[in-house]
Amino acid sequence: MTARYRPLVQSGHARPDAALPLAGGPHWFNQCARHARGEAVTVVPVSEVPQDVLARLTAPREPVAGLTMDGTRIMGILNVTPDSFSDGGTDASAQDSIARARQMLQDGAEILDIGGESTRPGAPEVPVEEEIARVVPVTAALKGVPISVDTRKAAVARAAAEAGATLINDVSGLVFDPEMTEFCASARLPVCVMHMRGTPETMLTQTDYEDVLLDVYDFLETQIHALEHAGLPRGKIVVDPGIGFAKTLEQNLALLHGLSLFHGLGCAILLGVSRKGFIGKLSGESDAAKRFPGSVAVALAGVAQGAQIIRVHDVAETRQALTLWQAVEEGGQE
Repeated sequence: MTARYRPLVQSGHARPDAALPLAGGPHWFNQCARHARGEAVTVVPVSEVPQDVLARLTAPREPVAGLTMDGTRIMGILNVTPDSFSDGGTDASAQDSIARARQMLQDGAEILDIGGESTRPGAPEVPVEEEIARVVPVTAALKGVPISVDTRKAAVARAAAEAGATLINDVSGLVFDPEMTEFCASARLPVCVMHMRGTPETMLTQTDYEDVLLDVYDFLETQIHALEHAGLPRGKIVVDPGIGFAKTLEQNLALLHGLSLFHGLGCAILLGVSRKGFIGKLSGESDAAKRFPGSVAVALAGVAQGAQIIRVHDVAETRQALTLWQAVEEGGQE
């Protein structure tokens, strides 16, 4: 049975001689946790990790949407929807959305994720034409800025790419629309593959996993192979374990605790936890807009495991927190 290896990520300047760089970034590791189905997790030195696995764990990641992946990038969430769980209906017009986008960039976002269809639990599907009408004017107005479009539909992805989008963020992991894989490959367009079971309307009933960490890993690996087979290089693929999508509270925490496992896929990792329901359950905060403290705490836990992109609503606050976290990690050394 195939074993997976989770690097036990460290940071700072005091690196042991046997330490290896993590994904070309500032973090390092000299041990891995070995995960295999039906077996207890064990800690092994890097000398016991297969060379092909080490190659994927250590290789620098390719730039995504024009951004290098040698550190942490902040992705600002721009939902242009009336019903997203936290910020739906924020803007009265496309011009309001554009203004909000520019403020996010000023606050420190390096890429914007524009979504025209809510994927909150229970959300209904939005017709293609309506989703395009929401997304394209804002994308076109921001052309030249790194733009991700959050969509499950190839037709929306195509229209957004023509308007200037530089990354497609498919929360269905290329499952919802069978044309998405071929479109991204033919357009040579970077894509973020997220794990989700079912649809937003049904996902809360589909949380039966044998081993959530390995099940999500295997799904993402399968989708990566499909994209590669279609002609899209692995360097243009980003992975997202899909926190909050078809997962219980305990499963979300297991994925967050084991996040560094996904470096073994050889792709940049995107982590989206901002204001999500599990933060409300743990903190007791029912108002999603007031979950910033919990959101930034979990985001920084992901940064500590080497996540290259963190997807957030509260850009300025996250930028400040990340700046301070990095300063402490560097210890004031030049």
